[in-house]
Amino acid sequence: MGNLLSIFIHAANIHDTKSGIVPAHSACLKYPAIQRFCADAGYRGTFINDVEKILCRSVDISEKIKPHEWEKLKWRWVVERTFSWFNGYRRLSKDYEINESSSASMVKLSHIHTLLLRL
Repeated sequence: MGNLLSIFIHAANIHDTKSGIVPAHSACLKYPAIQRFCADAGYRGTFINDVEKILCRSVDISEKIKPHEWEKLKWRWVVERTFSWFNGYRRLSKDYEINESSSASMVKLSHIHTLLLRL
């Protein structure tokens, strides 16, 4: 569904595969029923190893679409679609926030607004 389960803001010099375990761990603490994570090919390696060792869960990596064979892959665009919903919010279009906490709050507020529009 693309619901926001956890958020973690880190410096740009830290790769997502290394810091991805923080929101994954936070999401598992809040929602212990999570059994698997979905990720794209950029999360191979460190993220998969950390999730398997630390959280004892598995990661489904979406396959790359072959150039001449287009098909809809289940769950492939859920994260990208969720991020695209945030593009309509001006405060998230650029890095206007000074503190990490205010930036995380703006992401949460925009997601709440998106959820309310679905009602």
